[in-house]
Amino acid sequence: MKKAKRFKTGKWFLLVFCCLVLLGVLSFFAIQIYIGQSAKKFIITADIAPACDAVMVLGALVYSDGTPSPLLADRLEYGYELYRSGKAKKILVSGDHGQPDYDEVKGMMDYLIQKGVPPEDIFLDHAGFNTYDSMYRARDIFGIKTLLISTQVFHMDRAVFIARKMGLEAYGYPCADKSSYRMSYLNTRESLARVKAFLDVNITKRQPKFLGDVIPINGDGTVTHDE
Repeated sequence: MKKAKRFKTGKWFLLVFCCLVLLGVLSFFAIQIYIGQSAKKFIITADIAPACDAVMVLGALVYSDGTPSPLLADRLEYGYELYRSGKAKKILVSGDHGQPDYDEVKGMMDYLIQKGVPPEDIFLDHAGFNTYDSMYRARDIFGIKTLLISTQVFHMDRAVFIARKMGLEAYGYPCADKSSYRMSYLNTRESLARVKAFLDVNITKRQPKFLGDVIPINGDGTVTHDE
């Protein structure tokens, strides 16, 4: 009798476990679709991009000499194209400067200055450690209301989704994904990051690691250059 009871209990736990796994898998794919569909209508081309407060270039790897990696250089080129065409008067570069010997935003600034962008038009967000923090700080530190985002296709849906959920009128101008970026790795990582983004904007609503004083985006960007 006890053996039969244990068998029934085991079957019940197995059934519950399988249902939870199935629910998790379905939720995972539902989030991927939801974020993609939420962002889809806000992905634009340069010719139809609206005028906005700023262009945001989201950070990525820089080399030890400060040179942007090819992935980041592509983002900078697309952001520069929007700026040069007059879609925004300011560029916000947001990336990781959490350690003295690693500074994404200075490398991004130097790249844009070499392209001819005046230093006062470039704002540096030194604490854009991830996409969620970048959007949160764009809104609360830099006072941005309308935003053009430059990043790759694989990343863009999540970036626009987060920005829109935070009340920013955001549009994405994506640069192409390239096989040299190791897309299988990036797509896997991105699918997991979408789940985290969904939880961040809907459930945890966490604050970034750093906030600080307001630095209006319509001012002089050089005040952010020596942080």
